[in-house]
Amino acid sequence: MVAPPRPGLTELRRGVVEFCVLALLDTADRYGLELVRTLAAMDGLVTSEGTVYPLLNRLREGGLVATDWRQTDGTRPRKYYAITADGRSALARFRADWVRFREGVDRVLAGPARPGA
Repeated sequence: MVAPPRPGLTELRRGVVEFCVLALLDTADRYGLELVRTLAAMDGLVTSEGTVYPLLNRLREGGLVATDWRQTDGTRPRKYYAITADGRSALARFRADWVRFREGVDRVLAGPARPGA
């Protein structure tokens, strides 16, 4: 059983999950439930479909992802999501910002060097 997320962790996830979705779509087109399962398996980045589907709609409305319906191997049709050129640009900017942000946070968390340490 997965422990419920702590409030601070929930806020961190909320701020980065859209870029995690874009990063997953940058490697392959995916359908919504596949994204939910993949993100949930990654230390619980997402805990429900109710988080991902509204996010996918916002990304589509913002022109960062495109959709199309596909039917493969006799399954029912599924809506697949694909990253667009604008989505790739947004992801590239986030990746650069994330490195600087993460390094800054790491420096603060490490604290000042202590004499004799």
